[in-house]
Amino acid sequence: MMSKPTADTHDAPADSTAGASAGKPVFAERWRAFRASIEHRPTLNLGYRIAVGVFGGLVLLVGIITIPYPGPGWALVFAGFGILATEFVWAHHTLTWVRGKYRIVMDWYTSRGWTIKILGAVATFALVVVTLWLLGTFSLVAGWIGVDWPWLRSPLMS
Repeated sequence: MMSKPTADTHDAPADSTAGASAGKPVFAERWRAFRASIEHRPTLNLGYRIAVGVFGGLVLLVGIITIPYPGPGWALVFAGFGILATEFVWAHHTLTWVRGKYRIVMDWYTSRGWTIKILGAVATFALVVVTLWLLGTFSLVAGWIGVDWPWLRSPLMS
């Protein structure tokens, strides 16, 4: 016999979360079930692992490239390793190791005085300027406004 819902209960049946394990969302269980169904098919499993590897590798690569720039560089690195870690044990170990080293470096950096922080900002700025110069960004933009200075041309784009 069902009791009447009280003011503090939702309209959903009481057993709507019966499949969910302690505090985990239903989505996680559905994902595990989906993944388990793929694991039983060797060819599909291999294709899935390859797709995860390619996608995670691309996200990781973009993250590594964008680390020195303002934006989500490190977030993409961790996201790429996180994607790879869903299928590869080595990626899980690497993610744990990189996350630990990142925390150590950031703790050290934030505990230093303004001199180190300013040097870090100047080094980051210099890295961004050199990278943009090597990729030909300055000569491209200069061409848009009619400036043709030789020192703006990248040695890689000659």
